[in-house]
Amino acid sequence: MLIEEIRRIANEIPAELKEKKGVFSLEFIIAERKVMFAKKNLTYNAKFRIDESKKELRFTEMLKESGSGFSSGDGDISPGFGFKVETYKTGGGPREGNIKEQSELFGKQYSYNYDFSRIRTALEREADRAGYTFKYQLTGIGL
Repeated sequence: MLIEEIRRIANEIPAELKEKKGVFSLEFIIAERKVMFAKKNLTYNAKFRIDESKKELRFTEMLKESGSGFSSGDGDISPGFGFKVETYKTGGGPREGNIKEQSELFGKQYSYNYDFSRIRTALEREADRAGYTFKYQLTGIGL
């Protein structure tokens, strides 16, 4: 069964796999940055739906940056105590490259490399093996 193979992939990453109303999400922290009493996380999030009637897997992905804690007010994280979430979605198609290239969009310096296209490729391969069509979507609309 397709979802069992996807669970195996998630366990190997390791990533958290959840399901809500037929939409699955796969999420894990790619990089973490600590500054004084503040912390920022860069998280990879993929969402997908398996449509049994059409035999297709619809897939979307994004990076999310969040931070919390105290800061010196230098602009690295919002002044004082707080929580901030920023979300960045894919542009014109599947993202390629490593996390360093993506993190430049944030204007931050993460020293971690992660080729997240391997997740999309692994899910696409498993969908194909199970006889499903893999459809990449820019946004979660229609999942």
